[in-house]
Amino acid sequence: MKETKKYRIRKNYEYRTVYRRGKSYSSRYLVLYVKRVNKDLNRIGISVSKKVGNAVVRNRVKRLVRENYNNYKKNIKVGYDFIIVARSVSRDANYKDINESVKVLFKKAGLYEE
Repeated sequence: MKETKKYRIRKNYEYRTVYRRGKSYSSRYLVLYVKRVNKDLNRIGISVSKKVGNAVVRNRVKRLVRENYNNYKKNIKVGYDFIIVARSVSRDANYKDINESVKVLFKKAGLYEE
């Protein structure tokens, strides 16, 4: 299912709000920022710094994170804004590592429902 714009955090002020007012959870490869919003949908932003690698590496990490989030989104509680930030060690991570990391973060945040 294609991720449409209404499910994304796009604006700088939206990112800043989640960073400032949200709660953070971390794992080896990723950091998750979560902020409760009064909407009946979840929005996600994915941030990968230049420290992670060149454009090819950053886009690969973003694709892995997005794909794994999409696999789990039917099990995640609704009404939140998420930002997933990739740590520099994620450049060496494979699909399985990112998959486990995404699942662990949402469980830590108490938002994952089996």
